[in-house]
Amino acid sequence: MKEKRSGYSRIGDYGVIGDCKTVALVHMKGSIDFLCFPHFDSPSVFAKLLDKDKGGFFNVVPKGEDYVTQQRYIKNTAILTTRFFSEDATIEFIDFMPDPEDTETSSKLIRVVKVIRGTSEFDLDLSIQYDYGRASYGEPRKHSDHYVAFPCEAEGCISMALKSNIPLDLDDGGNKMDFSLDEGEVAIFQFEEYDSDNLESWDHEQMRNETLKKASRTKHFWENWITTSKYEGDWKHYVERSVITLKLFTSLRYGSTVAAATFSLPERIGGDKNWDYRYTWIRDAAFTMYAFIRLGFLTEASRFVTWIYDQIESEVDKQVELQIMYRYHGNAELTEFTLDHWEGYKGSGPVRVGNAATEQLQLDIYGELMDTIYLFDKYGEPIDYSFWQKITQMIDFVCENWQKKDHGIWEVREFKEEYLYSRMMCWVALDRAVRLTEKRSFPGKATWRKNRDMIFEDIYENFWNEDLQTFVHFKGAQTVDASMLMMPLVRIISPYDLKWKKTMKVIEENLMSDVLVYRNMGDSYPLEEDSEKCEGTFLIAAFWYIECLSRGGQLEKANHYFEKLIGYGNHLGLFSEEADLAGVQLGNFPQAFTHLGLISTAFSLDRTAKEKALKEVEPYSLF
Repeated sequence: MKEKRSGYSRIGDYGVIGDCKTVALVHMKGSIDFLCFPHFDSPSVFAKLLDKDKGGFFNVVPKGEDYVTQQRYIKNTAILTTRFFSEDATIEFIDFMPDPEDTETSSKLIRVVKVIRGTSEFDLDLSIQYDYGRASYGEPRKHSDHYVAFPCEAEGCISMALKSNIPLDLDDGGNKMDFSLDEGEVAIFQFEEYDSDNLESWDHEQMRNETLKKASRTKHFWENWITTSKYEGDWKHYVERSVITLKLFTSLRYGSTVAAATFSLPERIGGDKNWDYRYTWIRDAAFTMYAFIRLGFLTEASRFVTWIYDQIESEVDKQVELQIMYRYHGNAELTEFTLDHWEGYKGSGPVRVGNAATEQLQLDIYGELMDTIYLFDKYGEPIDYSFWQKITQMIDFVCENWQKKDHGIWEVREFKEEYLYSRMMCWVALDRAVRLTEKRSFPGKATWRKNRDMIFEDIYENFWNEDLQTFVHFKGAQTVDASMLMMPLVRIISPYDLKWKKTMKVIEENLMSDVLVYRNMGDSYPLEEDSEKCEGTFLIAAFWYIECLSRGGQLEKANHYFEKLIGYGNHLGLFSEEADLAGVQLGNFPQAFTHLGLISTAFSLDRTAKEKALKEVEPYSLF
């Protein structure tokens, strides 16, 4: 196992670039180690993160002495720079995907290498692994000294090509070369879909000027887009980086958003809970749209509402029962399979593609979705009656099914329970539907209010454990769960309620280490488990906890904890799904769920500070 774990970079050592069609991960030392093409959920071309030997990558590296590297985004953009410093040379890489608004053009990955000071020699290493490494390419096809194609031999496989303004003097295998640049010289590499029909119109001598235009247009796109943000609070840098990341995951064509850039990165090293997150979860997408609405990005919210309307419209039954997730373009087929020829990140197999959880019943998704629809109607555009008729069918489904056991927010595959979180979000679905009938005078049903009140009473009477003095994870449980931190955030309970304060205390005593929060206790207290077997802490839960502090008037503690928590982000302010106690990021990366939690918490901190609505200021020591 130790041998398998060597040779891998940390998950948090990467930056993300993209064009709202797909994304790539760029290592802080320059290697591009993850790219699915041409879409978010397409088969991978590069996936060194999941198998260091067979996954594939594209790397350009300066030769010679060790360089000190520094990686930063150009401000307010998704253009990534990686700089190399030594006594003899300063080198800069600029990586980006151009033209986010051009939905007709296939994605392009562009790398610009510039020697700012001195002279340097470079090694170029290209390892293409088509179709998750299951398909190979034949003899590279050299159309000119500056254009090489790599035809994929598998049926339906998209072939790729490499363009450059410098001669591509690749070796016999078609994947290695070296080159040198003097001070001020620039090498440009464009990795894209192979299109033999457009070769005659391409001129490598014009490539520098064309790349400069693409970079300028891309920079302008992101800078212009971020100006829509209404956030002017204390955490602007972190909020804007988070919302740019969410935008990268949002399909410009369809309006849906994927949960993460990657698939099958482990929740614990050596573990088997490795899932594919390149899809549109109703829950995650609804929360993301909530973040967009709060920041003023109503176009993104409107396009998602249109996308979700299409999914609801496709339901043929009288009642609307949504899948928990879809492909970004709306396809419901997500058959799960494993890539047994890959070892997985640091030996963490199996490597899974697709997601069988799509077949689960998760009742909470109706609450998150209805909350977003309610907020969109309030702050965006009024929903129309035809949409309301579909919503009515969906709410009827909630009324008839809220008492059922389901798989819960954490998608437990082994069993179903009556989870508090699922029950609570069914209450949210009905509560927001009732509110919309009152606000818009839409026709509703008396059964909605009746069931809403029944759920409320059920939670307060049947999920409260008098002996433990806390609400519990599921009906009959003896444990708490991090998802319970959402109770005050959806306003089913006051953050000042005595029962909630007691529940918070139990969560703090059992699920927390400093500012980090475990998802749940399982059969034993997680901090007592062998760290090799223990899942990482769940980062969005830590943001939920801080927002609970903020809403409960503990602003000083909340701000201090927020400052500590953002320190668990990587060098670019990006977060994965989880982190271990040593601060190492785990799970798929970057993770939309974590970033939208950051945005929501920042808003809460600012709102609490501005309103000065502190009912009680509790003394808090930093030590």
